Amino acid sequence: MADNTPTHKEELKIVNDLIKDIEVAMFTTIVDNKPVSRPLQTQEAEFDGELWFLTLKDTDKYQEILENPAVNVAYAGKSYVSISGTAQFIDDLERKKEYWSPVLDKFLDTTYDDPNVILIKVTAESAEYWDSGSTVKTVKNFAKKLTGKETEGDKKQMNDTVEFK
Repeated sequence: MADNTPTHKEELKIVNDLIKDIEVAMFTTIVDNKPVSRPLQTQEAEFDGELWFLTLKDTDKYQEILENPAVNVAYAGKSYVSISGTAQFIDDLERKKEYWSPVLDKFLDTTYDDPNVILIKVTAESAEYWDSGSTVKTVKNFAKKLTGKETEGDKKQMNDTVEFK
């Protein structure tokens, strides 16, 4: 029997193809065990298992991520994609400059070199997607490639799951 399980590279391409034309995502943090969502513009054009966003340090989401780095990023367009992962802050002036635009100048009322501007890097751990009315597809454990760990839940969901190896 042929193994039709996509490779890690194919799984990344599937998710990338589904989100590449959707500029704004709903970015969800957890506050007092309750999800809080807000729109954020994705900064990285090519999804490689990481998502990038710009924010300011003097925002609620900054404090929320410091307290609990578990986040979810949802995209809606012709398809729907929900990516769960872990957020961390990166202070990289060159990357901020690369991602900066005149729209951000006006929207954030500052410049990329303001010390209050910070990057959010989300390392994806799993993704679910619904493509043009099809049933839900799950891409589980992006991090499995790095950790080599597999849970019992992952083993039970093999028929519906695309795993990163």
